[in-house]
Amino acid sequence: MNPSHLCGPVLVLGSGLLGASIGLGLRAHGLDVVLSDPSPSAQAVAVDIGAGRAFDTAEALSPELVVVAAPPDVTANVVAAALVRYPSAVVVDIASVKGSVLAEIQAIAALDSMALDAVALARYVGTHPMAGRERSGPVAARGELFNSMPWVLCPSEASSAHAIKVAHSLAIDLDAVVFRFTPDEHDGAVALVSHLPQVMASLVASRLQETPSHALSLAGNGLRDTTRIAASDPTLWVQILGANAPKLLAIMEGVRTDLDRLINTLSAPTAPGARLDLAQLMAEGNAGESRIPGKHGGPAQHYSWLTVLVDDKPGQIAKLLTEIGEIGVNVEDLRLDHSAGLQVGMVELSVLPSRRVALVDELTERGWKVIQ
Repeated sequence: MNPSHLCGPVLVLGSGLLGASIGLGLRAHGLDVVLSDPSPSAQAVAVDIGAGRAFDTAEALSPELVVVAAPPDVTANVVAAALVRYPSAVVVDIASVKGSVLAEIQAIAALDSMALDAVALARYVGTHPMAGRERSGPVAARGELFNSMPWVLCPSEASSAHAIKVAHSLAIDLDAVVFRFTPDEHDGAVALVSHLPQVMASLVASRLQETPSHALSLAGNGLRDTTRIAASDPTLWVQILGANAPKLLAIMEGVRTDLDRLINTLSAPTAPGARLDLAQLMAEGNAGESRIPGKHGGPAQHYSWLTVLVDDKPGQIAKLLTEIGEIGVNVEDLRLDHSAGLQVGMVELSVLPSRRVALVDELTERGWKVIQ
């Protein structure tokens, strides 16, 4: 058990996927974690999986840290109440939007500056762990959910150095990678890298509602990759999108301009310059994709892909990866698809371009069928 950077106890208000995952991660460090949730059943499940102990209203709890893992539309009120109730605790929230939450807290303080004074506001730090799953609730919680994932600290001008240090310690204890943004910078960034992909995935997936089943039988990894996050919780996303609407709207207006441009071009695909414009649109996408950070957050890097056919039975993928390891080639990325007509899987592997030819030759010699 690794030592914690926190002392505890830690009170987690909200025992859904993220709250319970935080509890599991902190419990792995031996910290005393107390769970509280408006839903008795959600709290009970989180306790049952070992994310912490149930909150006891009779206990005179004095937490070092309060983590507000409530829905975005009530986060500010829960933060304000926690700052008042636990006057020695640092309070952080993990909502997906930071600017609107901070503004609401400041508005609450303006209405009752006696209860929520400058000293109290100094104990608050907005944070956002950039981690999640398509599944929700404590049953989907994992203590390793935040491993190597970005955790953004968004302190306000009022946040004290001590509060920031405690918030930083929380992220480090959960093995996250800490970033520091202003609330405004954060909201602009997540609008582009998180909220826009969600909206676009949902819009694409919505086109499938009336599609005949025989047409969907042709779907491959391209469609699955594009629509994967469309399975996310609609209730949560209504709150997120509403809270960050101004930032997202500016980006969506740019998307609309590009869509109008594409529609106009496709309405006359053989007109002079039409093919050039289509090529430019695709090239602009290439240029944007190439800017996405590469492995471990480093510079983007080009990899070569190859596909290996494997029998659809237990142990085949493990055997393939073991043999690739014996060959001495590192797999940079892996995707799995299945043949629509045969009982075979198609393992798509990315490797450094300089190792591709040697890997193909070696796998072929070992009896694997490689599609180039």
